[in-house]
Amino acid sequence: MQTITNQSLIARDLDVIWHPCTQMKDHETLPLIPIQSAKGVYLHDFEGNSYIDAISSWWVNILGHSHPRINQRIKDQIDKLDHVLLAGFSHESAIELAEKLVEISPEGLEKVFFADNGSSGIEVALKMSFHYHKNRGKNKPLFVSLTNSYHGETMGALAVGDVELYKETYNEILIQSIQTSVPKDQSEAAALEAIVEAEKLFAEQHEHISAIIIEPLVQCAGLMHMYHPIFVTKLRELCDRYDIHLIADEVATGFGRTGTLFAIEQSGVSPDFMVLSKGLTGGYMALSTVLTTNEVYQAFYCDYLELKAFLHSHSYTGNPIACSAANATIDILRDEHIIEKNQEKIAYIKKQTERFKSLEKVKSVRQTGMICAIELSGYTFEDRVGIRVYQYALKHGVLLRPLGHVIYFMPPYTITLEEIDMMIEVAYLGIVSLE
Repeated sequence: MQTITNQSLIARDLDVIWHPCTQMKDHETLPLIPIQSAKGVYLHDFEGNSYIDAISSWWVNILGHSHPRINQRIKDQIDKLDHVLLAGFSHESAIELAEKLVEISPEGLEKVFFADNGSSGIEVALKMSFHYHKNRGKNKPLFVSLTNSYHGETMGALAVGDVELYKETYNEILIQSIQTSVPKDQSEAAALEAIVEAEKLFAEQHEHISAIIIEPLVQCAGLMHMYHPIFVTKLRELCDRYDIHLIADEVATGFGRTGTLFAIEQSGVSPDFMVLSKGLTGGYMALSTVLTTNEVYQAFYCDYLELKAFLHSHSYTGNPIACSAANATIDILRDEHIIEKNQEKIAYIKKQTERFKSLEKVKSVRQTGMICAIELSGYTFEDRVGIRVYQYALKHGVLLRPLGHVIYFMPPYTITLEEIDMMIEVAYLGIVSLE
């Protein structure tokens, strides 16, 4: 039998696969890493190399890889039901998950709509908001998002984002959206300054605005930009005053990433829509949910011929296997008090990253919960400094995937203090090696 190696798989891969968020020409000089298996915080390739997954494989594997409780729940589900349509049918796993989400979500979110992934969930929330207003006799075609925001790659989600790298090419074919400034830093003063701008926009355009969509506290793909919770608190007040929905995109920030179960909890308010994905299934399966209020739900509740129904669907909506993974994930977070235990790790990461501030190349170090970002300065786009740190880290057993000049940590919650030390040390030396 022919031995499988990294090189043999790389050749086969490049012959047939077009990878996401990748300039494929880079792989003429930047080798792919075929992964054979994963356990806990470690990824293992076909040649005996191991890598700490410091970014939870694009922020999804919040409980690490191959978690025994999630594995078992999926195995049990497969033996009973693999899939059934959720139109006219239902199943226990979806019902259980919806009940759990209503129980743990901010007050007032009482209904759960299932979709397939984060971008699809954003599309659902946008359409629901616009359709809600239309069912009430109002045409409100505009959406507001924050500068520097990112909400996904599908056309609607892309339209309400503001990261030029992803959006600029498609501007001519996107739906209408406008931006208001995100707070410039994590201070309360910056948050209040940004609210003044948002209020002016709402006062002028509220009759045309369906909703504002935000990533609470952390703009993850927006170079891990972070801001103060009071901005969301005050924004909720504005939305109530001007009849504008507040959509919380918790795709990346949900399920403990910011130190609380949902980031918006730190603002003490509830949104009209909350979109969940990524960590929802512990990274096992593609699944998203949109939680909303009974008020929104009732605006669509009518006789069929009134044409007010929300006719949005996905073939794999509420897939039983994905719902089982999500149920297991929520159970583990609750039963093992994961978010409470994370507080020690949050404090430890904060302490251990203090030394980055002494490096001449480091502009700032910022942290919200289990998300920590090291922003570098003095480099141009052409320097591709992130790629250099990425390559250094791989050689030393850590998977980092910097966002441009921002090196960040978003590890699984199961990471140990010793593994945190290694993750931080490799990143530190990677930055030092840039000279």
